[in-house]
Amino acid sequence: MSLPLTTVLEVVPFAFLGERLWLDFVNTDDARRGSRVDLLRDFDALVRWLESAAVLDGERGGGIRRRAVQQPAGATAALADARRIRAALRSLAERGMHVAEVRLNAVNEINRVLGRSAGTRRLEPRPDGTFQRSFVPVGDAFAGLMIPVVESAADALVLGELARVRRCADARCPRVFFDGTKNGRRRWCDMATCGNRAKAARHRQKVMTHV
Repeated sequence: MSLPLTTVLEVVPFAFLGERLWLDFVNTDDARRGSRVDLLRDFDALVRWLESAAVLDGERGGGIRRRAVQQPAGATAALADARRIRAALRSLAERGMHVAEVRLNAVNEINRVLGRSAGTRRLEPRPDGTFQRSFVPVGDAFAGLMIPVVESAADALVLGELARVRRCADARCPRVFFDGTKNGRRRWCDMATCGNRAKAARHRQKVMTHV
């Protein structure tokens, strides 16, 4: 079931329900009140998502924003590229398990991103005492922004995780997620939203049949 594409003018909180970075990125193409919503409506929204996902810290995010002001064409191109990557990863999430051509296209897209930028990989402490990997690009400030996202997708292919990637069972919801449950029967992106709607609908149907 396709939904009309709309844009969001207000700042909408990002949902991190996919259990994998690349799936959370795919889910920035979301749905609200029955309409498709692109949460990456501008370059600043992309930077905010990367910060929310802990791909960028506040210092690097601020630096990227300043560079975007200085190089608006570069920022616009980076946003268009991020959306292109997202489209390829959505196809991988939804059809990659069963369609070899989709997997091949995703691999080509991943390798395109991995091969275009040089930089330094670092291990950095977080304020809470845990650690995170980071990639600091050399030269083009925008070139490496999608590196962690495509590396997450590459990990899914290497580890054979596509068989556990699901789309939400609610036909109105485009979110995808990794099913890490033991029995492999997770159906909803979020029980608090789509799961509860389905539960309420079943209850209404049961009441109707007994009236």
